[in-house]
Amino acid sequence: MTDQLLPGPWLAPGETVDLTNCEREPIHVPGSIQPRGVLLAVSEPDMVVRQVSRNLADLVGMAWDDAVGRPLAEVVGVGPAQAVARSARAFGDLRERNPVELTLDCDGTPCPVDAILHRVTHSAEDALRALVEPGPPVSGQSSVGPVSTLVVELEPARGPRPFSFPNTYQAVRGTITELNRASSLQELYDITAGAVRALTGFDRVMVYRYDTDYNGEVVAEAKAAGLNSFLGLHYPASDIPAQARALYEKNWIRLISDVSYTPSPLEPVALPATGQPLDLTYSTLRSVSPIHCEYLQNMGVRASMSISLLRDDELWGLIACHHYAGPHAPPYATRAAAEFLGSTLSLRLVDRSEDEEHRRALQVRSTMAWLTAAALDEDRPLAETLLGRPGLLDVVPADSVVVNLQGMTGAAGVPLPADVVQTLAGWAASQGVDVVHTDRLPLVAPLLDVPADLACGVLALPLPDGQYVIWTRRETVHSVDWGGDPHNKAIAEREGDSVRLSPRKSFDRWRETVRNRSEDWAPAQLAEVGDLRTNVLEALYARSRRVAQAALTLQRSLLSEPPDPDHLEFAVRYVPAAREASVGGDWYDVFQQPDGATALVIGDVVGHDTEAAACMGQLRGLLRGISFDSADGPAGVLGRLDRAMDGLQLKTLASLVVARLEQTPEEHEQGVTRLRWSNAGHPPPVLLLPDGSTRVLAAERAELLVGVHVGAVRSDHTVTVPRGSTLLFYTDGLVERRDQGFDVGIEHLAAELGTLTGLPMSELADQLLDRLLPARSEDDVALIAVRLNPQDR
Repeated sequence: MTDQLLPGPWLAPGETVDLTNCEREPIHVPGSIQPRGVLLAVSEPDMVVRQVSRNLADLVGMAWDDAVGRPLAEVVGVGPAQAVARSARAFGDLRERNPVELTLDCDGTPCPVDAILHRVTHSAEDALRALVEPGPPVSGQSSVGPVSTLVVELEPARGPRPFSFPNTYQAVRGTITELNRASSLQELYDITAGAVRALTGFDRVMVYRYDTDYNGEVVAEAKAAGLNSFLGLHYPASDIPAQARALYEKNWIRLISDVSYTPSPLEPVALPATGQPLDLTYSTLRSVSPIHCEYLQNMGVRASMSISLLRDDELWGLIACHHYAGPHAPPYATRAAAEFLGSTLSLRLVDRSEDEEHRRALQVRSTMAWLTAAALDEDRPLAETLLGRPGLLDVVPADSVVVNLQGMTGAAGVPLPADVVQTLAGWAASQGVDVVHTDRLPLVAPLLDVPADLACGVLALPLPDGQYVIWTRRETVHSVDWGGDPHNKAIAEREGDSVRLSPRKSFDRWRETVRNRSEDWAPAQLAEVGDLRTNVLEALYARSRRVAQAALTLQRSLLSEPPDPDHLEFAVRYVPAAREASVGGDWYDVFQQPDGATALVIGDVVGHDTEAAACMGQLRGLLRGISFDSADGPAGVLGRLDRAMDGLQLKTLASLVVARLEQTPEEHEQGVTRLRWSNAGHPPPVLLLPDGSTRVLAAERAELLVGVHVGAVRSDHTVTVPRGSTLLFYTDGLVERRDQGFDVGIEHLAAELGTLTGLPMSELADQLLDRLLPARSEDDVALIAVRLNPQDR
């Protein structure tokens, strides 16, 4: 089945083609052929002619409208039709047996003809559409299902055939030997260009190579004496539109024997089996775009042939053949031999490039393996490891490389200003992809205002937490010799009272200086830095996981068990976030003071990393020292903590509740305890009374976190708590969710707590966590639950 080459919308049949719309020209279904031969579309298995070119009579002496609907044998003769049928029925690829050498009867004169066969398979949908649309039924085509059409192209064999097609290899064996001995790419190009010219007789044969943007360059040339050279000239991608390149990937050879030909239409216009024009993707006689013919005429070319050069089934370049003396039509066997040379050159190019790429890839893999092993040495900073030798500049050659990993920034190669590095890192992070690359930064991101002589090409790996690896390449200023001005692809040409667009007429050498471009990043390099990114992430993870595990162990060691006085019962919990080996700044602390009061602290340092855990340890120790034997109330303790953090330059922020459970002899007799607390921007405690009612102990006004302002106003609050009550202190991870407000979370907590009256403290704490925490909590949770026993034990 021949697939549609490119998405539409295609131009409608008969619509005028010019440079404004030629990219939408349906060149695979032109509806006509070049008249150097004739085309017959034959249904199978009945071998009836369903479509034919109008020039049929020029070859077989029968008018085209007399041929449609007749058996092939009545059109070309019984013997030739049988030879075509035998070839069509044989096992294997039909095109591999081309040409079928026939002799037709041309008014009593034997006419040698090359029959070139291929099949076009149509979808069941096209077949069904043809059945239901108005029109006469076609015999043998009534069933719905995949339908195939046999395309028979007949080319007169003018003069003696040069050699039998099966002996193609013999015709080019000497050239193959030369190609096998070639020691460089240029030798491969030159040998092929000379051999194709000698084989086909064209005046000029060029090897034409594409760059990544499909601009072409002539890299080899064999020409007749007296012709000016095209060697080294470049041609813009628009000279060969995308749909033409797609055809070259499917049909590897294309001949225009006379660029001034008048197309011979196919009749009827639509193939009866499908109701659509016949797909001529694999046709040797396919009519070509009039725009392309005009382009060739403007170059003085009278005949042209192109042979595809492929790598991994994608177009790499062309062997382009031009003839100037007049029409030129090498026979099919000669063209097949030239195509064989093109395929051989493609294989040699692939072999050589793969060999070079294999050696380069081995070296890069060796470097990557060394870096991966070296990254396991945690006594050496990761940035230092990657910037050593071998290092990142051995993985990807560049002018500069800069890394920022685990708080350390380093560079190798040409130094870059710090502001340029920060600009590039921010731009790369904003792209939202794992591997960011460009070879023309001033053009794609002009607002960055990064000088091209510092960083014109950028290859970046944005990493978590603002970390990065960035390679840069400077601008590479170079000159390109174009075959005509590529920026003036169309000229206005006066024809009577109308003006139309036509291809450029000047192909004189035109030199352009290319700026704001660096050497491009090869696809293999992009794949390799993708692998490198994975290795760096794994190294970062391994290192941070060990640090986090150590910090988590330290953090949990600081969360000591509470005291066990007779009149109080405690339950404390710490639940880290669902992030593996996660550490944070949440903590609790409970201790007895010398005056008999019980101090309770619940706090949360801003942040979720090892730095937050380290700051938590500092604040916990500092707060214990300040409050242990202080005569100040909780507000005074927080004020002293503010001043201590400022004096000791502790650059962190934390929310806190500091509380004291106090009891005079009189309060003991009355069965009550006094709670004094001060809140520094922390979620409020919740009180569960013996009757199951709850009360949120919210302050009248919000107070600042510690570490914000050394003179922050702090206030004490007091409430009398009856025996049998439970007090709950907690961090925000218990109540804060992305999908609900903070106040809603506290209300939910109070409601759930009210259902847990009478449970043992340990079970109460576990029940709260089970009910309120999602399966994978995004934040740490610390919790203190304390119950005032109804009576002394």
